[in-house]
Amino acid sequence: MASVQISDVRKSFGGFEVLHGVTVPIEDGAFVVLVGPSGCGKSTLLRMLAGLERITSGTISIGERVVNDVQPKERDIAMVFQNYALYPHMTVAQNMGFSLKLRGADQNAIDSKVNRAADILDLRQLLDRFPRQLSGGQRQRVAMGRAIVRDPQVFLFDEPLSNLDAKLRVAMRTEIKELHQRLKTTTVYVTHDQIEAMTMADKIVVMHDGIVEQIGAPLELYDRPDNKFVAGFIGSPAMNFLDGTLKVNGGAPYVETANGAKLPLVDAPAASNGRPVSYGIRPEHLAFADSGIEAEVAVVEPTGSETQIVARVGNQEMIAVFRERHPIAPGDRIHLQPRPDVAHLFDRDNGQRLRA
Repeated sequence: MASVQISDVRKSFGGFEVLHGVTVPIEDGAFVVLVGPSGCGKSTLLRMLAGLERITSGTISIGERVVNDVQPKERDIAMVFQNYALYPHMTVAQNMGFSLKLRGADQNAIDSKVNRAADILDLRQLLDRFPRQLSGGQRQRVAMGRAIVRDPQVFLFDEPLSNLDAKLRVAMRTEIKELHQRLKTTTVYVTHDQIEAMTMADKIVVMHDGIVEQIGAPLELYDRPDNKFVAGFIGSPAMNFLDGTLKVNGGAPYVETANGAKLPLVDAPAASNGRPVSYGIRPEHLAFADSGIEAEVAVVEPTGSETQIVARVGNQEMIAVFRERHPIAPGDRIHLQPRPDVAHLFDRDNGQRLRA
């Protein structure tokens, strides 16, 4: 195992810079997830860590060694790809042991490590099969087994679950997390799926347009996002944002929207009366009330365990989630009351979180 230090890393393709001075400290044994929308630079950063892309400037260290100019095979990392990358003419056992064979390991050592990985991933009964005889989930476990037998300092996962169906993705999330808890190898995992990030990570790195927006534990990012981008990206369904004007006139502060709705706050920044803001509230923090935000129901989505309602407030859209079942239909007029103790306040111009 080893720590990883990514320090002021930049990457340009020609004159176009895609990473703008990224710094990410990764502790020994941590499970860190790089998450963000397509094109944010997370996969490029992972490929630079693997040695598959050259670094334009900055440094990447694995343990005490700067690896900027170190060949991929000499970095002591193992990578699991989105498309499995298995050799179709080799059996599962041969695929898993191939890297050891290239190193010149003797067959007994290869068999021992392959069998150990197969036991960890429940692949023992599949060792004589070929990739074409396996399901998608089985192929992904073989790709993970191939990484395990190398006993690397760092595991790298590049969107490994994106080709699997929804139910299998949930199962594989659990398998990968249990694998990390067992092996305790430093792991860097790339995904665009924030549910994967929330459920698997010790630490999440939220990226956007080639920069790091925020680094923190999953619930830290969920409860205390630094800006509107992080607040809107982390959480499903996403946080609601309502634009308005902050009112602080000696009494309890609130945000007043263009249509006159008053959104309650516990506190507000000093000397901020009249400031244009965005009021953020998560869908599960809204409740039905006799007064509050007046909205028109547009869509009702029952899932069994909860009911999701999409409603319109003036020209803005809100989503509310309820554990209870309510007799609500599209076209109904309702009032929603946000919980002021969990409301978020952001500057409307720059999107940064406002703190009291």
